[in-house]
Amino acid sequence: MPVLTAGAGLHETLALLTSQLRPDANHKEDMVFLKDVFSERSLGYLMKIHEKLRQYERQSPIPVLHSASSLAEDVAEELQSGPMSTEEKELVHLLMSPHLKAVLSVHDTVAQKNFDPVLPPLPDDFEDELEEESVKIVRLVKNKEPLGATIRRDEASGAVIVARVMRGGAADRSGLVHIGDELREVNGVSVIHKRPDEISQLLSQSQGSITLKIIPAIKEEGRLKESKVYMRALFDYIPLEDKATPCQEAGLPFKRGDILQVVSQDDATWWQAKRVGDSNLRAGLIPSKQFQERSLTLCLPPLFPACLPTEDCDCEGYFNGQYIAGLRRSFRLSRKDRQGSTGEGSDPGDPEFLTYEDVSRYQQRPNERPRLVVLIGSLGARINELKQRVIAENPHRYAVAVPHTTRPKKPHEKDGVEYHFVTKQQFDADVLNNKFIEHGEYKENQYGTSIEAIRSVQAKNKMCIVDVQPEALKRLRTAEFKPYVIFVKPRVPESRRRRSPGVPDEDLQEMRQSAIQIDQQYGHLVDRVLIKEDSASACAELRGILERLEQESFWVPISWVRT
Repeated sequence: MPVLTAGAGLHETLALLTSQLRPDANHKEDMVFLKDVFSERSLGYLMKIHEKLRQYERQSPIPVLHSASSLAEDVAEELQSGPMSTEEKELVHLLMSPHLKAVLSVHDTVAQKNFDPVLPPLPDDFEDELEEESVKIVRLVKNKEPLGATIRRDEASGAVIVARVMRGGAADRSGLVHIGDELREVNGVSVIHKRPDEISQLLSQSQGSITLKIIPAIKEEGRLKESKVYMRALFDYIPLEDKATPCQEAGLPFKRGDILQVVSQDDATWWQAKRVGDSNLRAGLIPSKQFQERSLTLCLPPLFPACLPTEDCDCEGYFNGQYIAGLRRSFRLSRKDRQGSTGEGSDPGDPEFLTYEDVSRYQQRPNERPRLVVLIGSLGARINELKQRVIAENPHRYAVAVPHTTRPKKPHEKDGVEYHFVTKQQFDADVLNNKFIEHGEYKENQYGTSIEAIRSVQAKNKMCIVDVQPEALKRLRTAEFKPYVIFVKPRVPESRRRRSPGVPDEDLQEMRQSAIQIDQQYGHLVDRVLIKEDSASACAELRGILERLEQESFWVPISWVRT
């Protein structure tokens, strides 16, 4: 076995380790996986970068001087004072370029350690104003962003209390403002007799340095650890339409299908969350799962003690431009519809409890069975034609689950190719044993697609593509299949001028209603909507989706990836 030298780097160690991996019968898949990971060129580059940074760190570099910018200006001025050669002209051009000036300016700032915000000195009379009770002076640098805290008036004492600190906001990042703190002054202005909305306006108008006089809460809680919980929203939420929210401006609007990172669940009623992919540092308020389920179940306004309708903040339309257009869809049930419901659990397929679904990132590993691809479609989508066309283009990678039927076999057909031909007695027995994901009757013959037919395709390391009625999605949403659901619907023109010739208005309306109905009932289970303009473009789009499924990571229910 080769021996590493004393000066061997991480990338050399990694290369040696990779060369020593020898798959055996018991751990073949694990070894192949490790070898693939260690052989990644990007990982090798990262190891080399790591080594260079460590070498640079060990040198303990320090700035040679603190005025590189002025020195460069002096050199350029000296060179320009007399005749210049070609090389000197080029040097002057480089020294005067905006990019190099910016680099030298940053160098000087870091060298002088002049990058901390400059705060004005405390007023001389601050110490005289401090009362006998413990008071702390908090000074923050606040630019255009909100402070990230809400306040309320305590009914018993009349004091202005910090009701909530928004994760990621200026107040939270400072670590100096806590829930329960009593606010006395803002920039030297007493707020004892001001209304919360007046105080919020005062805070929102303050820019730059802002000084707060605060009486700390009896028990100051330390900064809370940020949660790493991710959830898929199963409903639309518009804070401006929610009268129950403590602070509408601090609410986080989201659409069904958005992935939310829940950063705080300390409040049982209102969680703090961020939308994955947003650049905002500050979290927003969303109704908790328990709170939303209670609203949907009882169809009543929430009466949680943590709901503080008198909270005010300095957001001043901070989320403007991000509100979701359209009406909020309600899944609330009438008393009659709720009769017989146990209210237990929160199945994401149950429209009575469409709240959130815990999710995690998942990417198909090498030699792992491909994910099941499920197509559902509204009237006019012709998804079977789309499926067959994609499979015909690449039968080595994609295949269809061979259905079962009770009809007689035709002379040119082979059992297990076009269909699995079975007797009616066998078919009925399979139905009783729940072997079919869906089944039905056509011209007095039974047809059905079985679970085993899907497994048979996946066992060949092919991606199985099935088209089913939306009702079958519940049966397929398992960790075994990890289905990726694509909703195919034809583009139905609204304008009379653009309508397809020969298609009656009644048919277009029926197609439109079919798509709306499926979206309302099953849209929360859909991973991708494919608008079908024509067969060629729809086929190309579907082909691209299938390729990405094997190469990229996707959000899936967390129960699918738990070991």
